[in-house]
Amino acid sequence: MTRISLVRHGQTDWNHDGRIQGRSDIPLNETGREQARATGLALAESGRRFDGVYASPLVRAMETAALIAGELDMPGPEPVPGLEERSYGLAEGMTGPEIRERFGDDRSEIPEWEDDAALLERVFAALSRLAAHHPGERVLAVAHGGVIGAVARHLTGGERPAKGETIGNGSVHEFEVIDGELRLVAFNLAPSDLAELDLDVEVEEAG
Repeated sequence: MTRISLVRHGQTDWNHDGRIQGRSDIPLNETGREQARATGLALAESGRRFDGVYASPLVRAMETAALIAGELDMPGPEPVPGLEERSYGLAEGMTGPEIRERFGDDRSEIPEWEDDAALLERVFAALSRLAAHHPGERVLAVAHGGVIGAVARHLTGGERPAKGETIGNGSVHEFEVIDGELRLVAFNLAPSDLAELDLDVEVEEAG
């Protein structure tokens, strides 16, 4: 069994302004850097030990992972192609109201919008490679809200994220891979939640 902690990157200016980022390579803002450090510190204080730190190649994820690795006293992250955010095509850089005004409510009509099937195929392949590289170990990977949400919806039959539930910047999502099968163990943990979750016990009881 391999355990994977997926972390959403810290805040960017586009997050703050409600703009869709997708593959647009937007850096963290200072709030995002503080969030990344807080998550790294909480992970360290929770007693978790990781055998590798990884990230989507996009700069906001790599910078988040580097700051977390610093708090964990670990080497900087390795990029993992396949964990990039969903491509939102021509909607990138727009707010929700701007998207609706230009394209209406049917997102599938937006040019170059990546559908769930394509996203899940590449993300599951990337996570499978990580698990194969770390059998019996625990790794941390920084990814994106669209990626984490799509994976969680697929694994929970649409129950998580719940309607209106926001995947927070710096939040932690615990998964395990057993015999090539990915399972969600804990979803949308804030840094303050990490010390309260005895992940080892939860995994044993759930398995």
